[in-house]
Amino acid sequence: MIDALFGSKTRIKLLHLFLNNPGKAFYVREITRLVDEQINSVRRELANLLEVGVITSASSDNKLYYEMNQLYEYYLPFRTIFGDPKAAKTPATSIASKDDEEVEWQSIVRKLSGLRVTIAAGVLVKNSASPIDLMLVGDLSPKRVGEAVKEAEKLAGKEVRFTTIRYDEFYYRLSVHDRFIQSILTNKHVVLLDTDNILKEQ
Repeated sequence: MIDALFGSKTRIKLLHLFLNNPGKAFYVREITRLVDEQINSVRRELANLLEVGVITSASSDNKLYYEMNQLYEYYLPFRTIFGDPKAAKTPATSIASKDDEEVEWQSIVRKLSGLRVTIAAGVLVKNSASPIDLMLVGDLSPKRVGEAVKEAEKLAGKEVRFTTIRYDEFYYRLSVHDRFIQSILTNKHVVLLDTDNILKEQ
């Protein structure tokens, strides 16, 4: 039944893995062993889940790690479907419950028209020393961005240092290893949105 609804056995296994381990990050080969599926299938489904915001990715020690996005707007319904009831008693889930109060801030930012890449870092990501907390890339209205960030700050309970940049400029600066962009990407960060997967190899 669930396979028919979600369309992929590998995707179902990944959802079970992430939703029963909130707050824990896994790298690709580790995930492949845990779900016992072919690595190409795992990579494809990770990309799909990342694109719609179910999971997030972060670079650490030259590896790309993936974990459940506890700020995903359908996180709680997914937990009901895929979560192990026993996992509800774990400390990680207690943390997730605390984060339920902040679950809307990411949704507000994602609704910005023209947004193509969103990177969270700094105060929004534990142990990140990034100079910026939120980078928004795309053809964006400064007024709309300001309103969205202000609302997001209230929900997250934190002051957020943010920057916006046009997509073509970001693409160019990424390609030439611009110092400012690298200062964000070489620190711990989480990719919340990457519509064209341009950060996939970072």
